[in-house]
Amino acid sequence: MIDLSIHPEGLDHAVQRAREKHILIPTFAQMRDPSLVPARVRERLSSVGLWDLDPLNLFRITWKNRPTAKGGGYGGVNHLVLPTELTGVKARIVVLTGKWFPTGAHKVGAAFACLAPRLVTGQFDPVSMKAAWPSTGNYCRGGAYDSALLGCRSIAILPEGMSRERFEWLEKVAGEIIRTPGCESNVKEIFDKCHELRASGDDVMIFNQFEEFGNYLWHYSVTGPAMEEALLPLATGPRGTRHIRGLVSATGSGGTIASGDYLKHRYPWFKIAASEALQCPTLLANGFGDHRIEGIGDKHVPWIHNVKNTDMVIAVDDEGPMRGIRLFNAEPGKTLLRKRGVDPALVDQLDLLGISGVANVLAAVKFARYYELGSDDLVVTIATDSMEMYGSRLEEMNAAYGPLGEAEAAAAFERWFLGQTTSDMLELTWPERKRVHNLKYYTWVEQQGKTYREILAQWNDDAYWESLPELLPRIDALIEEFNERTGVKP
Repeated sequence: MIDLSIHPEGLDHAVQRAREKHILIPTFAQMRDPSLVPARVRERLSSVGLWDLDPLNLFRITWKNRPTAKGGGYGGVNHLVLPTELTGVKARIVVLTGKWFPTGAHKVGAAFACLAPRLVTGQFDPVSMKAAWPSTGNYCRGGAYDSALLGCRSIAILPEGMSRERFEWLEKVAGEIIRTPGCESNVKEIFDKCHELRASGDDVMIFNQFEEFGNYLWHYSVTGPAMEEALLPLATGPRGTRHIRGLVSATGSGGTIASGDYLKHRYPWFKIAASEALQCPTLLANGFGDHRIEGIGDKHVPWIHNVKNTDMVIAVDDEGPMRGIRLFNAEPGKTLLRKRGVDPALVDQLDLLGISGVANVLAAVKFARYYELGSDDLVVTIATDSMEMYGSRLEEMNAAYGPLGEAEAAAAFERWFLGQTTSDMLELTWPERKRVHNLKYYTWVEQQGKTYREILAQWNDDAYWESLPELLPRIDALIEEFNERTGVKP
């Protein structure tokens, strides 16, 4: 699942490259708790921009960066708490915000967790190999960024229909960009390109986020505890932590939803809801199609998604998040929200939610409405990125519909937030969970070379998933040994 065997020649090359470029690699423990970061590193970060291509920014792969573009230290978990006035439900919806990671999206952490173990074991040789990052957007940005900071060459692979801003960003950071046919939903075309690269004879390592357990492990060990830290001070109702009710997350690569496994282990009553686009209801109805919620992937079940632990599937009409980003970012929409009683300070921060973030919020509203949650209850979700990557989408909607007006803003707010229904939801019975799990077979065993034995183990053997967090001490020890060999000081 995560191979930690040592390859001496590649390790020697990686150590030499890190020594030359003065690269110090953070541990998972430091990403989870930045108070463990050496004082000298924290001091030097005071003069480094959050998005600079500087190896020191490896130590900013955490949910706890202070929300500032340059020189910030560490603080609490970056998040928003959405009230009834905005969502129309009594429960509070807590949204972790990825804007304040390097690259402006939390995928930089998932990508790091895939590359770093291969680097410190020598399995990835930065002298001879290229790191390929297949993605529908933010993951390949994170991979290209991490590669640059770690002294590795990169290839970013993403659909040609993704936002203009993503490609403009990648042109400044990635070594190579490959545009695959289609849009958000065309994941198979990305996989096909990976097969071509493997067969090309080039020395390329594919870091496929949909099957890389480093992705799962980073969210389990870093995002899950960050969610818990944000939730606990709010769990002040008469039932205490029993008010921590659930996580709602788009399945995407299957990584972020792993944070729910951590929380369910801590709070057994906790529910995990996987959301997806109604236009492509793969988990809900074995369906297919395409949609506009950039960054969530679909038409397959990720190999690293622990379906057995998933309690519900929620489909969101992609029209909702598209109307939502207009509401949150155009002045008539913000004016309307203020008039409706939403705190102006919160209104000014709603640009921290990108398209998939708004989709997750709408799914969380459906979750809270379905379970009739009360004012003491808490639902957590995530905004992978902010509106920085989607300004062109607002321009396209303005060109298609004209500028947002007051009446249209009111209609969008009533329809997609206050009037959100519980349609297109499915509580997963045991047979339903197994149905969703079995969908993995067609992608991963028939097409991607996984074994029949392992797909059975994912379902039948609880130790399969429970053993993953047990690898963390060993990975951190390998990182510390690597740093000692390089001789690079904080």
